Amino acid sequence: MTATLRVVLDQLTTPTDANLAMAESELARALVETAPRGCVVSAIVPANHADEAERLIPGLKDVAQSTLARRELTAAWQLGVAPRLGGGLIHAASLAAPLVKHDRVHNHDQTVVTLWDLTPWLGGEGMSKPALMWHRAMLKRAERHADAVIVPTHTMAEQLRELSRLGSRVRVISGAAPEGFAVPTDAVGRRRTLELPEEHILVAPGSPAELRTAFAAVVDAGIELPVVVLDQAEGREPAVVDIAVSAGLVASRVHVRSMLDVADRAAALASARAMVAPSSASAFPWRVLEALRLGVPVVAAASEVHKEVLFDGGLVAEDENAFGESLAQVMGSDASHRRFAVMAADRGRGFSWRVAAESVWALHAEL
Repeated sequence: MTATLRVVLDQLTTPTDANLAMAESELARALVETAPRGCVVSAIVPANHADEAERLIPGLKDVAQSTLARRELTAAWQLGVAPRLGGGLIHAASLAAPLVKHDRVHNHDQTVVTLWDLTPWLGGEGMSKPALMWHRAMLKRAERHADAVIVPTHTMAEQLRELSRLGSRVRVISGAAPEGFAVPTDAVGRRRTLELPEEHILVAPGSPAELRTAFAAVVDAGIELPVVVLDQAEGREPAVVDIAVSAGLVASRVHVRSMLDVADRAAALASARAMVAPSSASAFPWRVLEALRLGVPVVAAASEVHKEVLFDGGLVAEDENAFGESLAQVMGSDASHRRFAVMAADRGRGFSWRVAAESVWALHAEL
């Protein structure tokens, strides 16, 4: 008898979150590649997504396509309506799933969803009201109907257990950088097109106050390199430059970019001498994972998430003053920089979508 794992793929076209779209497709491909004997993978997609799913995820057994477009489908799931898509072993790399009543014991139905970011339940900073309401409503549905909820770190698992009634149903399976994430052969040309400097300090996303801390760290460390800031919303460039200037940087040194595609991010990271990750959010630090994969030294805010993800692969700064000191330590000499680059690369090899997929298969077998 063949067991079919049905993965939800709602972010394939016009994604609402580029990181989520990457995680969804990377995990789906890895699930196909690691399927145990007697197991196959199929997909659940919104209307008009079947061809794209088969193109992007080779090896799918079949694709169940909704009659509803993505927005209408996720709204229906929020209301507990699963038009002809429920049943079987369902796995989602987000909260977007048909979380409805099912029988795990007799029908062997399972529904497992994933949370990469706890911001909606810890203040909701930067989120629109509809997005906030959707996430909170879907977690309530998960409390009632999910057989397991996956988070990427043990710290987030502890927080989610405190925020919800999920208890032992919370499981930990980490994410990773995109499979094959590497410096592209045309990296120099890409940086030229993006108008990025050939050597710089890269700043990962954060709140305005957190970005100011990162900029101040560059100033305090006495580093004269340009600063590149990634993942900023379109139109935010002048505001981010103003924050940098208020921290003591010259405006001409600051290069602000929105969400880049995978190859462009790799090109930007390839010329980074170090990454400063100032966010203390309870969210999976995707840019940090990518920096580690490419052996870029990382100095991060001392959040529990960063401590767990970095482990011994980078430095964590306990306060604003320590940020500058840690960055100066990394950049103090060529030997020091090489040492931290090796540490980062070693840690980066510990994250893999293949390992994540194997853990997902094991979880469904356990359930």
